[in-house]
Amino acid sequence: MSFADILAQALAAPGRNAIPFTDEAGEPTRPLVLHTYRPANFTPDSPVVLVQHGMNRNGDEYRDFWIPAADKHGLLIVAPNFDNEHYPGAEVYNNGHVLLKDGTVQPREKWGYAVPARVFAWLQQAGITRRQKAYFYGHSAGGQFGHRMASTQPLDVFEAIAVGNPGWYTLPTLEKDFPDGLGGIGLGEAELLRLLAFPLLILAGEQDIETSGPSLPANAGAIAQGPHRFARAHNYLAAGQAEAARRGVACNWTLVPVPHIGHDGDVISRVCASLWFDKAMTDDATLRSWAKGGAGAL
Repeated sequence: MSFADILAQALAAPGRNAIPFTDEAGEPTRPLVLHTYRPANFTPDSPVVLVQHGMNRNGDEYRDFWIPAADKHGLLIVAPNFDNEHYPGAEVYNNGHVLLKDGTVQPREKWGYAVPARVFAWLQQAGITRRQKAYFYGHSAGGQFGHRMASTQPLDVFEAIAVGNPGWYTLPTLEKDFPDGLGGIGLGEAELLRLLAFPLLILAGEQDIETSGPSLPANAGAIAQGPHRFARAHNYLAAGQAEAARRGVACNWTLVPVPHIGHDGDVISRVCASLWFDKAMTDDATLRSWAKGGAGAL
């Protein structure tokens, strides 16, 4: 049975699923699990949202954050899970396993950032979706993954990409080596221009302002971008705008501050869903009520 057949069978009925996935085209010795949710009103023409979890490697929780929006709008949610056993640490997950421990650059097909597009291609092959493009959302470590994916991968398969509260950013410059910048891994001006042109959505919780802690990156590159995640988001947008101005092109990124909210993967997911599918920012009273619930999962 092909993986397309497995997907077609697993997603034939509404509900949650956990589908083992081996990325044969990438790193076949490092298995993944696709945590999925198909609502009753999903059709092959409905949007597909690829959701990337944070440092807790909790794709099942991140999938569940999107279930209310999935039920409302008929969305198929697919959350690839990179577990700690096979993808240990930030270098192998957040930083895409672009570099081996000795600094050698891996072949591009082995970069973790290629996984979401390949998963979407399997969904197309299985006949689950007729859509030509997918939505991608990542929060925290998944936001690090997401903006680096946007920086390094072809983007014609993505309808939209949103990243929420990354701990730090790979800056859009070829003058710094990866992961501080995009230099030294075989990328060039074409990839940088492609990134600047894409309508990347950056979601930044206004209360995501802790300046220390186990989940806040404290490497020199991260600290140079600001004292906390909220400041670092603004620094990243400014860096993109500066690089675009140097080239005489537009930077099509948008930063949306999220009032009252800190490092909350659940709420930022709901805000993203509202912006994409309700075409509106979540109202202030609702955000205040959500903020009282405390921080969601990393």
